[in-house]
Amino acid sequence: MSRYGSIEYRVMARIARKKSAVFVRDDFSDISDYDQVGRALRNLTKDGRLIRLGYGVYAKAKTSPINGEAVPVASLPDLAKEALQRLGIETAPSRLEKAYNAGQTTQVPTGRLIGVKGRVTRKLGYRGACVSYERAT
Repeated sequence: MSRYGSIEYRVMARIARKKSAVFVRDDFSDISDYDQVGRALRNLTKDGRLIRLGYGVYAKAKTSPINGEAVPVASLPDLAKEALQRLGIETAPSRLEKAYNAGQTTQVPTGRLIGVKGRVTRKLGYRGACVSYERAT
């Protein structure tokens, strides 16, 4: 079989066509079964074309000009918010973002605290930097 018909090639072609930076494993369920798609995603992660943010959640990667390693195409808070929206979890500004936007503080929020409506137990992160959640009102 040629490499153009392989599952890995078909997954990468679909990723290249999409504008979204975050992908969930279910996006590729029509290409092949669960295990084969998982193997293809794992190989693409090993090659540096994707970055694993969490269980079944992946992000597009690019090569860093500084050290040549694979880094995400966007910041971790942006990717985490997009991933939560893809998973059907509604996000809102955290209390720290609200205080900063209202002018009550000059401390700029890092963005790693995301306000969510509902309960979230999913862990999203990259290289030890994880996103925390707080209940949004």
